[in-house]
Amino acid sequence: MGMVGGSMDAFIGGVHRRAAIMDGEIELVCGAFSSSPEKSKSTGEALYLPPNRVYGNYEEMILAEKELPEGDRMDFVCIVTPNHVHYGPAKMALENGFHVVCDKPLALNTREAEELAALVDQTGLLFCLTHNYTGYPMVKEARHLIQSGALGKIRKIIVEYPQGWLSTLLESTGNKQAAWRTDPARSGAAGGMGDIGTHAENLAEYITGLRITEMCADLTIFVEGRLLDDDGNVLLHFENGAKGILQVSQIANGEENDLNIRVYGEHGGLQWHQMEPNTLVHKTQEGVRIIRTNIGHLSESAMVHTRIPAGHPEGYLEAFANLYRNFAMAVRAYQRGEQPDPLYDFPTVHDGVRGMKFIDTVIASSESTQKWTPFQD
Repeated sequence: MGMVGGSMDAFIGGVHRRAAIMDGEIELVCGAFSSSPEKSKSTGEALYLPPNRVYGNYEEMILAEKELPEGDRMDFVCIVTPNHVHYGPAKMALENGFHVVCDKPLALNTREAEELAALVDQTGLLFCLTHNYTGYPMVKEARHLIQSGALGKIRKIIVEYPQGWLSTLLESTGNKQAAWRTDPARSGAAGGMGDIGTHAENLAEYITGLRITEMCADLTIFVEGRLLDDDGNVLLHFENGAKGILQVSQIANGEENDLNIRVYGEHGGLQWHQMEPNTLVHKTQEGVRIIRTNIGHLSESAMVHTRIPAGHPEGYLEAFANLYRNFAMAVRAYQRGEQPDPLYDFPTVHDGVRGMKFIDTVIASSESTQKWTPFQD
């Protein structure tokens, strides 16, 4: 793995590095860790990389690594930069024959996202978008139960992601994360809806297997002086006739990262909370069944993503690591000329394009006087 971004003072780069090495399938061999060559060098030193594999920028890294013998050079590029620096390194990596792992959202806008998807389709290379919540075992179990018909036809989907960390104008205090996530030039056209709303959209579609077809959205900037939305509420229609509600907020004072989803069908319902990830609740009119990680009979898709014995917390880093392990297995299959095992799945570039179009549609709906705005594929 070669990394773009993720200097020692960055949050998400460290998360990716820890997740990538968890199974011993991936080794960090090079990086361009910052737009500052000095900071990139110091990060490489802290990570014990040889100086000749630490680069001043991603262009230099991709071209230099391409010249190394196969087996010595990096196999894929991991991109952990702010949103506006996703497209450039991803495009160049694909054009030079490297697979890509990229933090979400896929790009700064839909045009960039569609260009990346076209490149992936053209080259046949692998692309993983780290919607990490899809890596949780109980998310896999929820998806399996719905696919197996345990809930019957899906009628209602409620997905929420409340946070409180932007309840004040934190971006004015020098906080690096707040500064770029609320800056249209670096984050894109949406704030909270792009940052965490895309997670909620992806989770709802992944678990249910249903696509959103139209929406009625209301975006708000509550904190005076902020440039992008910090709260959003969306009514949803799904392709099978199901109705839904998606609400996200970064000004829900006191909340941490309470991503949660409830799905109701003709025969029962499911409920999952990211902050209690080992538990999936299955409800019917006859009673409530608590499904726990590694206890009782779970689907194969849940079991292959379960790492530790029952009762031990299994969370954020492990879910990230599941995506990296699955991607590594897909890369090895690619190198052997084989098809990857679909049991070990991960979000793709096409999920990323859908996330960008979701942002576009939410913004268009919020600005429209019409009740419903179609979600175009």
